[in-house]
Amino acid sequence: MTNEDLDQLWKALRMLGWAAVALVMTAPAVAMQFTREVNWTASDFIFAGVLLIGGGAVIELVAWRVRNPVIRIGFGLFVVAVVGLIWVEAAVGIFH
Repeated sequence: MTNEDLDQLWKALRMLGWAAVALVMTAPAVAMQFTREVNWTASDFIFAGVLLIGGGAVIELVAWRVRNPVIRIGFGLFVVAVVGLIWVEAAVGIFH
């Protein structure tokens, strides 16, 4: 793979990542229209937004500064794992 191919792959992954953030942020709002099982408050949306957008921004910042694709992907996976752990802890308190 050439550097140009890796750059194209990175652009596609970035778009998928931001689309996933948008989907995760809108899914509860849509679900709340159809069921009482989902009941997010404004603070829930703010928490999710800060967590997801903040994680995405950290990945973007590191990817902008680091040119090595292995480090980019590894760091991206690390941030996704940390965000996932925080999300799970906030949702159900699994680590209590």
